Amino acid sequence: MIGTMRAAVLEAPGPPENLVVRDVPVPDPPAGWVRVRVRAFGLNRSDLLSRRGFPGHAVSLPRVLGAEAVGEVDLDRSGRFARGQQVAAVLTGMGQHLDGGYAEYACVPMAGICPFRSKLNWAVLGAMPRMFQTAYESLVVAVDLRRGQTVLVRGGTSSVGLAAILLAKNLGATVLATTRDPEKVDLLRLHGVDHVVVDDGVVEAHVRALVPDGVDGAVELVGRTTLSDTLRATSETGTVCLTGSLGDETGSSHAGPAVSRDGRLVLCHGDRKPGPQVLQRMIDEVEAGRLDVPVGRVYRIADIARAHRDMEANLICGKAVVVVE
Repeated sequence: MIGTMRAAVLEAPGPPENLVVRDVPVPDPPAGWVRVRVRAFGLNRSDLLSRRGFPGHAVSLPRVLGAEAVGEVDLDRSGRFARGQQVAAVLTGMGQHLDGGYAEYACVPMAGICPFRSKLNWAVLGAMPRMFQTAYESLVVAVDLRRGQTVLVRGGTSSVGLAAILLAKNLGATVLATTRDPEKVDLLRLHGVDHVVVDDGVVEAHVRALVPDGVDGAVELVGRTTLSDTLRATSETGTVCLTGSLGDETGSSHAGPAVSRDGRLVLCHGDRKPGPQVLQRMIDEVEAGRLDVPVGRVYRIADIARAHRDMEANLICGKAVVVVE
């Protein structure tokens, strides 16, 4: 393909305005890579941290950001994927070590391509890959949540928090979830939370008033600042999955050495690509009406700076998605 495409390019670390939408050459995939016609992409906290130049998230510049994208195969010289095949592009390093999904086309190594089939609109599909993979990895793989158990989602109004709530309800669990904003209590109830806890930094007493022996599992999305309290709110045989770092300006979800008598701690960074079976299962559940997708706001690529401002200001309840027209 010869020509140019629109892409949101980070020229230098800094404020959202440093993301400049401009014309760049359409990339040509090398051997073992696939070119994807991007239809939508979700915004992630890792994108925000890369834009700001945080240690561990710094990128070589200029760089097209974007840790994920959904769309259709445009070119696969290997012949493995047919042109027009719906795919998600999710790979560790997308938007950091290689150009990401903030563009009309993206070239991704074969290992980062996850095929699927769906009639859902692109805005909904764009919200799903990393968000639901992280929730699934946290609840099913790490916590091993079962029907009839109790789970605490610490940081419930984040996009992954809402996805975890919906998935936990789908699994038949009783869900407790926290929010620091009393005005968002109704939002959590609307998403099926059984018990909402307003988080003032210490929720152990509130949780154990509801579940005296402690919850069976917890997904910790706030991070190191609340981890010990979350562990104390968990039963002796329960598991806490440290997944996010909403309360940590450095963006690090590493808790350092953690020893607890009240539960088992595991780490989940949600940086693995969603397996085709997992992603297709989530899509099938949504299409059947058994699972919802918490899309917060939908933007155009021309509005990428505003989308980042909204994300940074925590104005989006749910997943921010950019649809590429």
